[in-house]
Amino acid sequence: MTVTYLMLARLPEGGLDAFDAYENAVLPLLAEYGGCLERRLRTLDNQVEAHLITFPNGEDLAAYRADPRRSAAAPLLESSGASVELLAMRDVQ
Repeated sequence: MTVTYLMLARLPEGGLDAFDAYENAVLPLLAEYGGCLERRLRTLDNQVEAHLITFPNGEDLAAYRADPRRSAAAPLLESSGASVELLAMRDVQ
C-alpha cells in the first residue's frame, strides 16, 4: 500500500542556502527507495517549504532515512536551522 507523507520545514532567516544544499544532496536518493517527490512548494517569503512524498510502504521510508549518504548530509540541515516535521497523510474524500 502506497503511503503519503507531508514534510514541512520552517526555515529561519539565513538558513535557505544550507537547506537547499541539503535538499540537493538527499532528494535524488528518494528514487532508490521507491520514493517520489510529488510536489515541492515554498512560501513566498522562503520561510516554509512543503514536500508531498510517496513511498511504496513505511519500510522504504525508514530505509531512505537510514541511508548513510543522507546522514552524511545532516550537518547541512542542522546548519540551516530548519525545524522539520514529517506527517503521514491519507486522502480525504
